[in-house]
Amino acid sequence: VEPVLSKGNNCLDAAKACNLNDTCKRFRSAYITPCTSSTSNEICNKRKCHKALRLFFDKVPPKHSYGMLFCSCRDVACTERRRQTIVPVCSYEDREKPNCLNLQESCKKNYICRSRLADFFTNCQPESRSVSSCLKENYADCLLAYSGLIGTVMTPNYIDSNSLSVAPWCDCSNSGNDIDECQKFLNFFQDNTCLKNAIQAFGNGTDVNVWQPILPVQTTTATTTIASRLKNIGSETTNNEIPAHNDSPACANLQAQKKRKSNESVDTELCLNENAIGKDNTAGVSTSHISSENSLALPRSFYLSTPLTLMTLALSLCLFLSSSVVL
Repeated sequence: VEPVLSKGNNCLDAAKACNLNDTCKRFRSAYITPCTSSTSNEICNKRKCHKALRLFFDKVPPKHSYGMLFCSCRDVACTERRRQTIVPVCSYEDREKPNCLNLQESCKKNYICRSRLADFFTNCQPESRSVSSCLKENYADCLLAYSGLIGTVMTPNYIDSNSLSVAPWCDCSNSGNDIDECQKFLNFFQDNTCLKNAIQAFGNGTDVNVWQPILPVQTTTATTTIASRLKNIGSETTNNEIPAHNDSPACANLQAQKKRKSNESVDTELCLNENAIGKDNTAGVSTSHISSENSLALPRSFYLSTPLTLMTLALSLCLFLSSSVVL
């Protein structure tokens, strides 16, 4: 025997909670006024109604806006209040139902509707093999994309009070050869298990991460890369790596790399001598380097006088030997 459940109206409780929140109350009143037809004019201003609805779902925290839109119900009174949340007579219904493909084309002509419809197709994509029945395993992104459609020409709403099926105000009559494509588009709303599970999970409070969109799980590499880039941008003076383009000779770069690998000291004197030998690098060497090189190098006359001295000694030796023989 199933336990007796309390006959509470969760959607009524959500509306009361909205009135206790200043932001929710203000933006809710802002859309009720243009979305409600007056006694003198039976036709409401749908353009102003849609604009006010977009502001409501953009500005009001999901705790309150989602609470009114996705509240769980057990009776008809609750589900009807949930269906009336976006004032369907003005914002949703119309005198005639257009073809869904024609409505889709009208949506594509508006950049707001076009981008939000694309988000809905991406974030509410069903996947039967996943645990949540969502391809992205993310209820929060799906509910956010769905609520983003409210206030556009593609504004969806609950079809009836008996299920969680939703749909925009359109059908597939007069589709001709495009009947399959139209039915596929309409079924993405009506028979979307990902969206239904997301609505049910929020209403039951079983999805604790539904309050805000969840970041992707694979954040280790991305976070490390972003952190290292931010560190390098703001800390050039503390960077231990030798820049690729600097005033140091190539030998210094190689010696520094060798030092990092083998923890050996850098032979800077060797680098200076090598830099002094290269003719193309003399302009890049500082005056201190040149003076130290000149202090270590021998005079060039020394290298020229040595062969002459040897030749003189050889001639003297030959003359000495010849004079000895004559004697």
